[in-house]
Amino acid sequence: MEDSDQTQTPTRVTDPLTNAFGSLNDLAPELSSLQDLATRGSWRSILDKVSRARSFSLLTLPHHHLTYLSYNALALMKLRRFDDAAQELDSLEDFNSSSYQYESYPHAYPNRSGSMVPFSLRWLHAVLLLKMSNRQEGLDRLYLLLDFIREKLRQKIDEKLDLSASMWRKREVIVVNCLIGYHLSGKEFGVCLNLIRELLKDSADFDPVLVSKLGYIQMQIGDLEGATTSFNRVEEMLKSKKSDDGDGDGDGDVELRNLVNRNKVLVYLIGKDYVSAVREYEECIERNDSDVVAVNNKALCLMYLRDLSDGIKVLENALERVPTVALNETVVVNLCSMYELAYVNHSDIKRTLSNWIARVAPDDFDSSCTRI
Repeated sequence: MEDSDQTQTPTRVTDPLTNAFGSLNDLAPELSSLQDLATRGSWRSILDKVSRARSFSLLTLPHHHLTYLSYNALALMKLRRFDDAAQELDSLEDFNSSSYQYESYPHAYPNRSGSMVPFSLRWLHAVLLLKMSNRQEGLDRLYLLLDFIREKLRQKIDEKLDLSASMWRKREVIVVNCLIGYHLSGKEFGVCLNLIRELLKDSADFDPVLVSKLGYIQMQIGDLEGATTSFNRVEEMLKSKKSDDGDGDGDGDVELRNLVNRNKVLVYLIGKDYVSAVREYEECIERNDSDVVAVNNKALCLMYLRDLSDGIKVLENALERVPTVALNETVVVNLCSMYELAYVNHSDIKRTLSNWIARVAPDDFDSSCTRI
């Protein structure tokens, strides 16, 4: 079975640069269409669209080529065509090359300077080797990217460009989260603690997600007291927010409340108190029925309580209710495992599920997770 928790890192990084150009289509031809296809997981259509744009010479400016290459490389990676993605990225020069500076093309970009390389390209270049199981060189690239981000962040802070600094701060968090995920998989807990504490030390604002992640890492090394302290800090923030704002039900309030619930569950699970864990997850789902972490883990807790029937219903209902959110490999693997435990004719049931997935899943969904 596969657990899901709030420490998971994002897998999609987009960089539309709409702050520099009025709209997506101002940035590059038909870019809004590419973005829509990416949102829907139509990666094969993206490859077709990029191919046509290149064939018909629709990409007339240097940054057009970089933008389309970003989407093409992302689509290839999503489809697990890593060698093709590597070939695409290897076609680029060094990111610091003058070829990728706006000022090298004064007639095309009057009064503009700096790099035209999308951040998404830097990100894809860093994580590709990790996808290809080249762990050490992939981690080296991620750390180089982190150094690059932090230098940019320092520049924006010195220049008092708060909005731009906030953007680079978010990118720093994304990369550190990714690094923590890979170091956690290698049980390198000391490295994880150093990364998260450095991030928290440099943060001007209290970030409940980061503090919760610190608590999760502390639990991994058996520091229950430290984890409890971290989780209590998050809960105190919620109480303070309630006091300041009243019992609001905005998106931010819901997210913070659910984070507190999920933190409590981690402590309950140490004592195998699955009943209390289910109760906390039910509160999360009641506030937000798209909280797939709570849905998935509630089903697992029910299974541990030997209530396979209700566990299956929880996952099936989520897939029916919010397929675009709940349809991921972790949920499907767990549902199929429960089918195997609960039903003699599980192959037929899984085949029905697989046929439904084939109709609604994005292109990058790994259908082998049904184990038919």
